[in-house]
Amino acid sequence: MTTLVLMLAPPLYAQTATAPAPQPTARIPAYVGSETCATCHAPETAEWTGSHHDLAWTEPTADNILGDFNGAAFTHRGVTTTFSRDGDRFFIESDGPDGASTPWPVAGVIGITPLQQYFVETVPGRFQSFDIPWDTTRHEWYHMYPDEHLPATDAFHWTGPYKTWNSRCAECHATDYVRNYQPETNTYASTYSEIGVGCEACHGPGEAHLTWAENERRPENWPWDGLSEYGFTVVYRAGDTETGIQQCAGCHSRRGPLLGGSPVPGTPYHAAYRLSTLREPLYHPDGQIRDEVYVYGSFLQSKMYEKGVACSDCHNVHAGAPDNEGNDICTTCHSPAGNPRFPSLRLAAYDSPEHHFHQQGSEGAQCASCHMIERTYMGVDGRRDHSFRVPRPDLSIATGAPNTCTDCHAEEGPYWAQAELEKRFPDSQYRGPHFATAFHAARQGDPVAADGLAGIALSDLPGIVRATALELLQPMATPELAVRLAPLLEDADPMVRANAAPLQRSAAPQDMVQNLLPLLEDPMLLVRQAAAREMLSAPVASLPDRWATAQKTATAEWQETLGATADFPETQLALGGIALTTRNVDGAIAAFRQAVELDPQMVQAWSMIVRLEAATGDEDAARETLADALARNPDDPGLQNLELQLR
Repeated sequence: MTTLVLMLAPPLYAQTATAPAPQPTARIPAYVGSETCATCHAPETAEWTGSHHDLAWTEPTADNILGDFNGAAFTHRGVTTTFSRDGDRFFIESDGPDGASTPWPVAGVIGITPLQQYFVETVPGRFQSFDIPWDTTRHEWYHMYPDEHLPATDAFHWTGPYKTWNSRCAECHATDYVRNYQPETNTYASTYSEIGVGCEACHGPGEAHLTWAENERRPENWPWDGLSEYGFTVVYRAGDTETGIQQCAGCHSRRGPLLGGSPVPGTPYHAAYRLSTLREPLYHPDGQIRDEVYVYGSFLQSKMYEKGVACSDCHNVHAGAPDNEGNDICTTCHSPAGNPRFPSLRLAAYDSPEHHFHQQGSEGAQCASCHMIERTYMGVDGRRDHSFRVPRPDLSIATGAPNTCTDCHAEEGPYWAQAELEKRFPDSQYRGPHFATAFHAARQGDPVAADGLAGIALSDLPGIVRATALELLQPMATPELAVRLAPLLEDADPMVRANAAPLQRSAAPQDMVQNLLPLLEDPMLLVRQAAAREMLSAPVASLPDRWATAQKTATAEWQETLGATADFPETQLALGGIALTTRNVDGAIAAFRQAVELDPQMVQAWSMIVRLEAATGDEDAARETLADALARNPDDPGLQNLELQLR
């Protein structure tokens, strides 16, 4: 172990990254509420009122509740739930965390269409979203997971940690939301400025703007630094699409939180969230949606994003709905007239049988039917893939990924679909090599995939694709790969930098440390935490003051994230891993035990407890733990194999 003296040039991303939006460095302005905004901004308020954003979370009143609470009953897998009303109060009676039928007062209403969901308060301050919502189209109760058996002992039961409204949902249904989870007592004291996605959820707190509007921007009335000229924490300027996209992405993405609640609008995305890569089971090998991923990860793969298209080009940001209907949304740009903002557009008639080969006006003639595959989530909610891709039946043949052609023409199959496309578009540029084949091979455990993945990581493909390749490479890491991919630690994309960091574990010890240290001062919290994680196992006893301070700061930030999400079973699993890295066996066992207490089906944690107890000589405790694990997960082959080993 030695002290390293390092001479490091400024990283490339520091020279190329877009400057962050203005951020307050003194106190943050107060939130004033959408009603205050409405006094001046009436047209925008009219568009927003009644929108999905406005009604994302409402009070449980007769005007807001659409479901049948007149004694209606719904039975699922032997459990009967009843919905009733007593005056102005609404009740759901169903199986609680102990399996006993209990009446719960409805505490909140979620959404408006195509379903409306409800949440209840199971203990003071803790709210749980209920799995039986109201179908607002068919006007009936239904179960969101009809094929799942989720008893009260299952972590995915509606009273379990994955359905806790405070930590899993509320942030994107409220304005200025703070979870305020208390790990010591396993309780919440959550706060918010406004329920529903109000004006300030996207524009930032309005106190300073009100002061500006009243012409009182005098020093004694202006205790804020770093705000825009109008007193906002975020600025939406013509020509700057990225700020708006990242603001939308905060909720419209599959991600893990890095903060304890809603970031102040204007906070860069990667300073607040960890975006999921194109991993299983969220995405298919070609990047198409599989699980519920909320758009952003798809959009980042698209030509639209690459060319500067913003959410607001297709969606009214206040109404939260498309600006047009059907193909008119697309032909705003994709037409013989084109759009001068996007000069690379091919000018052609796309809304024509010569292009789509279907009867005009039919479902098959819709742009979205071929270029935005649809999948249904939450039982009734159809969501479109926003990667805007050309159908690739050849990739279906090679990797098993779906394609829109055989979504409709299932009987004909992908070979027929590929032949039809070759006949109709003989000179198409949308054929040939694709990252899907390398991702598919890596998912199958093929070690030969490493070279292809490295090539993808070093390519000019979208950042989320390259970051996924880096993630897939982690089990295949070698010293040679660490050297080859080290330049990606300076990539302009924060996802790439963060996912390049773990590959440095295989580098020569001094190279590993020297490569990771600059990331401790990265402008993005995501990257700083990735570096702090890897530096835990760095082979160095001490660092120069600058880097020691940077490591201490980044580690403290990471600890804050872990503390804010300590009610997540997956966080406890991570804490157990950290404890093992630092050789704290007792701490590891405690964290893994907390993980299985939250999620009895988290087999990885059970296995770690058993192995650690056995390794430390307490085989009786290991057998007792294993018996408990098998009682909760009797059919798990990994646990069954452990049982054989302990005999």
